[in-house]
Amino acid sequence: MLRTAQELRAWLQGERAPLTLIPTMGGLHQGHVRLMEVARSSSAGSTLLSLFVNPLQFGPNEDYDRYPRTLQSDLALAESAGVDAVWAPDIGDVFPDGPEDSVGLTVPALLQSNLCGRVRPGHFDGVATVVARLLALVKPQRLVLGEKDWQQLVILRRLVEDMNLPVTVLGVPTVREADGLAMSSRNRYLSPENRERAVALPRALQAADFKDDAADVRKVLIAAGLEVEYVERVTPTSLQPCGQETAISLLAAAVRCGNTRLIDHVFLMSRAPLVAIDGPAGAGKSTVTRAFAERLGLTYLDTGAMYRAVTWLVQQRQVNPEDVAAIASLLVDFNLALRSLPGGRQQVLVNGEDVSDAIRSPEVTAAVSAVAAHRCVRKSLTEQQKAMGAEGGLVAEGRDIGTAVFPDADLKVFLTATVSERARRRAMDLEQRGFAAPIRSELEAQIAERDRKDSTREEAPLVKASDAVELVTDGMAIDAVIDALVQLFRARVAEEAWPTPEH
Repeated sequence: MLRTAQELRAWLQGERAPLTLIPTMGGLHQGHVRLMEVARSSSAGSTLLSLFVNPLQFGPNEDYDRYPRTLQSDLALAESAGVDAVWAPDIGDVFPDGPEDSVGLTVPALLQSNLCGRVRPGHFDGVATVVARLLALVKPQRLVLGEKDWQQLVILRRLVEDMNLPVTVLGVPTVREADGLAMSSRNRYLSPENRERAVALPRALQAADFKDDAADVRKVLIAAGLEVEYVERVTPTSLQPCGQETAISLLAAAVRCGNTRLIDHVFLMSRAPLVAIDGPAGAGKSTVTRAFAERLGLTYLDTGAMYRAVTWLVQQRQVNPEDVAAIASLLVDFNLALRSLPGGRQQVLVNGEDVSDAIRSPEVTAAVSAVAAHRCVRKSLTEQQKAMGAEGGLVAEGRDIGTAVFPDADLKVFLTATVSERARRRAMDLEQRGFAAPIRSELEAQIAERDRKDSTREEAPLVKASDAVELVTDGMAIDAVIDALVQLFRARVAEEAWPTPEH
């Protein structure tokens, strides 16, 4: 066990990278054990658990003085979970000048105007301040947090993003008792009678339907004898009030059971998650989208392949790419099928013929922008794409997915790279497929011209959706891009709502 900041610094001198930090206030239980298990399984480096009851996040009439301080049992639990070290500092090691005289952080009002932030003013400012201090002292590469305190998780993700910290935040689903009560250090406050009553909280939330509103749940909780602080339905990212118009929402509640404050939540979903990845040609969308979809158990929809398939058919039938009437007639009997194959690959069939490789030829690449620009083509394929995405559970990539096809996607990413980088990748791809690659300057000119056509066409031009995240992939390995996409996804869709499949 490490006690002082000096002991921590000495321990950090060892070969610890990548280092994962699990910040806790002690009073450990099996929910914390799960955090430790995730920390150990997600990294080949070291894991550090901190035990520190932060005075800044307790209000004047809250339970700071009686908060569970169980150091010896905490150490035993941490040792059994296999963490590399436990740091249990005194207040002076975290706040040398005292907590009240240290520089503090202020969380944006938007993120704490609802849920616990509304009823516990200053709480999240205290949380952000202490976690920023812990990150500065430990300098971890990974931060493991529970999804049970979802508002806190959202705020700390924002802290890492706004401060541009090189830290990956991992959220871990809520761990529950056999009867459904979320594990919490404060559960030990409950008397046997109140413990039986407390289970009404998770049951009321789990029974909620997507069409139910907060008032319905509130009535159930009051009838169960619980004192309701709030029941609110909000968007998981902005934490602002929402209703049935939001495909994935968070229904959260805080109650008092006797003198014990309990929080819990459930995610309400009208469909499975939907991800839209747009960007210019040659940005690597297909490669990373396939792998990203496979990692998260989502269906991969390669809309670019659909437009290439139409272009291939146009060329096979020797139709002029500018002849709209002739192309429209081809679409009448156009039978397109996309099949997922092992390894994240996708098979493309046109009227029963496998054209997966043929649609990647330079000839198809050169003509696809002209064919895709026709309204009849875009109308036909957009209708098919929307039908495929009606139930969600897929990742679609193309050039107008987040704007024209799935404007309600839960995550929109504009994946791009410089023209020179895309030319380099295109040359490599052609050579691997057995095609002769043009000289680099010609490739760059072709890519720049295609960008111009795609972004200026009248029908569904290539533009970044106003709410899309731009990800420039120059200098990024494929795995790094996929990891970045997973982080963006998890900031919007919790593990609880869409668990990562075991591979």
